[in-house]
Amino acid sequence: METYGYVRVSCTDQNEERQRISLNAKGIAPQNLYIDKQSGKDFARPQYQRMLKRLQPGDLLYILSIDRLGRNYKEIQDQWRTLTKIKSVDICVIDMPLLDTRTAKDLMGTFIADLVLQILSFVAENERDSIRKRQDQGIVAAKARGVRFGRPKKPVPEDFAQIVGQWERRELDMREVLRLCDMCRATFYKRLREFRTVNNTKNESGQC
Repeated sequence: METYGYVRVSCTDQNEERQRISLNAKGIAPQNLYIDKQSGKDFARPQYQRMLKRLQPGDLLYILSIDRLGRNYKEIQDQWRTLTKIKSVDICVIDMPLLDTRTAKDLMGTFIADLVLQILSFVAENERDSIRKRQDQGIVAAKARGVRFGRPKKPVPEDFAQIVGQWERRELDMREVLRLCDMCRATFYKRLREFRTVNNTKNESGQC
C-alpha cells in the first residue's frame, strides 16, 4: 500500500503551504505528493491525472479539505466515486475526520460518510457561488467608482493623425504603419475607428 497526498490551489499566486504542512505531517513521501496550481474549473489537471494513473487498489489518499476534489457538488461526488469505487483507494479528508473511508467500512459507517460527503459537497458549492456573487458585486461597485479593469488601453502616438494621413495617401504601407504605432493590426483598426469617430463628431459640432 502506498500513501499519497494531493494539493490544489486555484491560481499560481496562491500559497499551498498550509495544505503541504498538513500532508507532510502524515509522512507522505515527496514523490507521492502531487500539487496543481491552476483553476479548478475542470479536471484536466496534469498532476491530478498523473496521480490517478499511479493509484492502485488499497492505496491511501490524503487531502486537506473536500473542495480540493472539485468546484461543485457534482464534481466532488464524481471524483469521490472514481477514487473509491473505480480505483478502490481509501480517502482521508484531514479537516473532516468523518470522511475517512478506512473507518467507514460497515453499513452504518458508509451511510454516515456518504451523508457527510453530500452535505459538505453542497456547502462547498454554495460557498463558491457566494464568493463569486460577492466578487461580481465588488466589480460592479468598483466600476461605479470609475475603476477600470483589464489591460491598460494602448495609447496612440502623438503623430497618429499624420501617420493615418500618410497611410490613406498610400505613402506608408501597413507594415510601416504598425511599426510606427507599435500596434498589431487589430488594435490599429480599433484606434482608427475611434479616431475617425472623434473627428466626425468634431466636424459635425463645427457645422452647427
